[in-house]
Amino acid sequence: MWETKMAINEVKEIRAKTTVFFGVGAIRKINYIAQELKQRGIDKVVVVTGKGSYKKTGAWNYVNDAMGQEGIKHVLYDQVTPNPTVDQVDEATKMARELGAQAVIAIGGGSPIDAAKSVAILLAYQDKTARDLYEFKFTPTKAVPIIAINLTHGTGTEADRFAVVSIPEKEYKPAIAYDCIYPLYSIDDPALMVQLPANQTRYVTVDALNHIVEAATSKAASPFSILLAKETVRLIARYLPQALTHPEDPTARYYLLYASLIAGISFDNGMLHFTHALEHPLSAVKPDLAHGLGLAILLPAVVKQIYPATPEVLADILAPIVPDLKGIPAEAEKAAKGVESWLFTVGITEKLSTVGFKEEDIEKLTDLAFNTPSLDLLLSLAPVPADRSTVETIFRDSL
Repeated sequence: MWETKMAINEVKEIRAKTTVFFGVGAIRKINYIAQELKQRGIDKVVVVTGKGSYKKTGAWNYVNDAMGQEGIKHVLYDQVTPNPTVDQVDEATKMARELGAQAVIAIGGGSPIDAAKSVAILLAYQDKTARDLYEFKFTPTKAVPIIAINLTHGTGTEADRFAVVSIPEKEYKPAIAYDCIYPLYSIDDPALMVQLPANQTRYVTVDALNHIVEAATSKAASPFSILLAKETVRLIARYLPQALTHPEDPTARYYLLYASLIAGISFDNGMLHFTHALEHPLSAVKPDLAHGLGLAILLPAVVKQIYPATPEVLADILAPIVPDLKGIPAEAEKAAKGVESWLFTVGITEKLSTVGFKEEDIEKLTDLAFNTPSLDLLLSLAPVPADRSTVETIFRDSL
């Protein structure tokens, strides 16, 4: 078993810092949160969200009413797109600064929440821009309070210290990680997610799956990140097919949301490596590519590369979707094909070639994986050497 391989003399960080209100009806906790903000002397906030789901889900009604009851003024920025950009962050920050916002409320999935985290930092650093932040021209140690109302079950960003925003002109999609951007409070209400379309349901769930495959096998992995990984896979294997067949089933959404939450905590502790470091170039070059789909395309090839170094861990956590793995290095191909077969059963059959990439793109994608700020850290945490040859092989095997 993998326990015997754990380096017990290495000191690991165990993180779980955000208060998350979880369960059907959790959105009503926004009233308590608004009261808490007012007691802190906060009476002006910026709301950062996407272009429609904040209204379609009904979340906005609760937020608007709660702010009205507490006399909290707000400005609304609702232009965040999937794979948000530094320009969107700067636009939202400008509106927030003009109001004098003292806190940020995010409504949406990973993109609005990550953009909101970025705005929260820039409100604490009035002379900085989003490009300064994502080109690592300064190291923030403070941010205004962040409230996250999550509308998808995938990213885990409502409970971690990460944010990702793209710099379009450089085709960079860097990630930041700072303690100051843990949300103060988050709301995870599965009732807000029953309208997620089938493809989005697939893609966000596979994002969570990738989080734990990486967090359980990185150089920073701990028994905690692996334990959370095992439960994440079990829940996804059971409840993703149910959510696809019965999208309005609150129980299926509940457990996929829980899987996403603990996967976010898993990678907040165990970090990430290949799949995310290689997907960021994909959606930086093609912003219309769903992050979760890009991850799904890469996952089998990544498993093939890392399995020989971490067979016991992967055999254990992947058992619900790839049974009969013995945890020996020689079955890397079997593990990779098993993951691919499972992805096919939940309706994800795409490859890089079907989303517009070609053999001649591999060199550019590899360059971006090594040159995009922050991705070198992820690559350094992979369980096998993340040299150029390995990265190119993963991209090529994913075509």
